[in-house]
Amino acid sequence: MYKLGFFVLFLSFVVLAQTVNPSAVGERRAELEKELSSLEEQISGFREVIFGKQQEAASLERDINILDAQIKKAQLEIKARDIVIKNIVSSIGEKSDEVDELLAKAEREKASLSELLRRLNDLDQTSLIETLIGGDDLSSFFTELDSIESIQQSIHDSISLIRETKLTTETEIDDLEAKKAEETQLRGLQVLEKRRIEEREAEKKNLLKITKGQEAEYQKVLKAKQKDAATIRSQLFLLTGSPDIPFERAVELANKAFQKTGVRPAFILGIIAEESNLGANVGTGNWRVDLSHSRCTKQREAFVQITSELGLNPDLMPVSKKAWYGYCGGAMGPAQFIPTTWQLYKNSVAKHTGHNPPSPWDPEDAFMASALLLKDNGAAEGTYAAERRAALRYLAGSNWNKSAYAFYGDDVMALAAKYQEQMNIILAQR
Repeated sequence: MYKLGFFVLFLSFVVLAQTVNPSAVGERRAELEKELSSLEEQISGFREVIFGKQQEAASLERDINILDAQIKKAQLEIKARDIVIKNIVSSIGEKSDEVDELLAKAEREKASLSELLRRLNDLDQTSLIETLIGGDDLSSFFTELDSIESIQQSIHDSISLIRETKLTTETEIDDLEAKKAEETQLRGLQVLEKRRIEEREAEKKNLLKITKGQEAEYQKVLKAKQKDAATIRSQLFLLTGSPDIPFERAVELANKAFQKTGVRPAFILGIIAEESNLGANVGTGNWRVDLSHSRCTKQREAFVQITSELGLNPDLMPVSKKAWYGYCGGAMGPAQFIPTTWQLYKNSVAKHTGHNPPSPWDPEDAFMASALLLKDNGAAEGTYAAERRAALRYLAGSNWNKSAYAFYGDDVMALAAKYQEQMNIILAQR
């Protein structure tokens, strides 16, 4: 008599309401993924154009083409990053909706369970004699009792499953939030890329203004640059965590590291410059704050040991703030080595520089450490692909091949090309 009603009640509560249209969400995501794939293909195409043009002899057309490709590539990279962030935010929203629905379902299941318990209590209050006198069929009584108990167990199981699903979904949200933080910080770092776009646009306009689009005039500009070797030598090479040094001194340190490792000097300069740019963008941190997470214990201990050996006050030594690549900041000096990595390389650095103990904040030690790590990452092979791969490993280790980090490798190679040109000018004047 009550059995059918309770089955209907149970089934009405186990259905999870849908507040979003899964089909529409899937279609939108597919559109964004398709757009992202197209952007990455275009970015790769511009990367190949830049590399190909850099192998050609200097000319107005070549250099304008390189500038155009660099500008368009950087713009597409920023657009691609925005799409990735939008996808992650969308996923976080969906997962949050799922959690809300799970909570609502759990409340409905509890209400259903309460109703079942009330019915069971009513049955418990009814004796067998009363049931028989009342004319109820005894077999139907027990059948209904069994059905209610079965449904009760089903609701208990459903609530347990809801709890498990909720915990899993919340973990997924945490992972997505971490990815969002990573992508957002990468997007923040691309403010640097935006500035470079503006610089390249200005450079392109100035170049066309000076030369009026004529190759002969451009060749005159190139010759004028070559006569300006003294200016190149004296210009400051910016460093993180250490006083800036003249470009000529930076070249000297890079050449010394090259002699010991075989890693191209201009490439070393590109790495140090990119790390300094990123270090400045991330900002200066403090070890007590940026190595405070429980997962940073080894980094914190290594940092204290490094500063102690050098007789330095750890509170006064600049380190990077926690960035997108993990729970810990603490990267030190021009080469931006994290403490445990510095500990791995410090003996080799001391052997080559003669500084014992070496300091991550000393430019000579930093350049040597950077070259040693780049050598281990395969940079001494000397090809464009090998150097770019080594740069990406310098940043991201085993995750070097993630498209999110591609801008770093491209930036380093562009800087290396710039410094190679400047070094060639200096050498031509000797």
